[in-house]
Amino acid sequence: MGESKAVVIEQLRKCMAEIPARSVGPARPSLSALTCAKTEQSTPEPVAHSSPIRTLPVPGPITELLPHRGLARGSTVRLDGVSSLRAGLLASVTRSGGWAAVVGMPTLSLLAATEMGADLRHLAVIQDPGSDPVAVAAVLADGIDFVLLSLAGADVPPSRARSVTARCRRNGTVLAFTDGRWPTADLHLDARITAYHGLEPGYGRITGVDLEVRATTRGQQPRRRVVTLAGRGGRVDWSPAAVDQDAGATPMRIAQ
Repeated sequence: MGESKAVVIEQLRKCMAEIPARSVGPARPSLSALTCAKTEQSTPEPVAHSSPIRTLPVPGPITELLPHRGLARGSTVRLDGVSSLRAGLLASVTRSGGWAAVVGMPTLSLLAATEMGADLRHLAVIQDPGSDPVAVAAVLADGIDFVLLSLAGADVPPSRARSVTARCRRNGTVLAFTDGRWPTADLHLDARITAYHGLEPGYGRITGVDLEVRATTRGQQPRRRVVTLAGRGGRVDWSPAAVDQDAGATPMRIAQ
């Protein structure tokens, strides 16, 4: 608690030095590559090949919402909505062997992430990053694949954001932020509960939820999909929601 920022950062550097080398893909992906923006030379054609952009995995049912079917390395991602989305991203990255860090989210449920398949051996948690969580995230970007950052209501100045964003692109790190304002983001993911499973009028217990996940890539129209999170034998699985949602699902209602 009383440690200076310089001491905390130095400790982080020492910890990252012990992390095995990672594969970061293209060193500096261009903005057009991250956002799939068209250039003057491009011509409309169907996607027939896998993207050349290296990505980090996401929960299976939402891959089709993303231009590269994953989080493009070096990109900046805004996260809104329920924390299940954050837990799912952490699980997808660490389960595949990637390294992740959570900065300034003491209430994030690591149990939820574990139930979704997270490998906690590949996860660093900095519950109290001090007065400058952005500086901590910038240091982590030198050696971590996925940094999940709470801005704690802060409004990051454009000049500061550009510096950190450039660092992430150089190192192939995905920076995901929440609870604050970052001037620009390559991708915005928002997840909201739309229905519960397992509840009947007057009885029952929740066995799953439906989430509407909305993905907005810079320069493109939003895409959305409804997915189901259901518990099975101590695990929580992501799956596409049934087409007929009124079978076994109780819609959300606003309390009067």
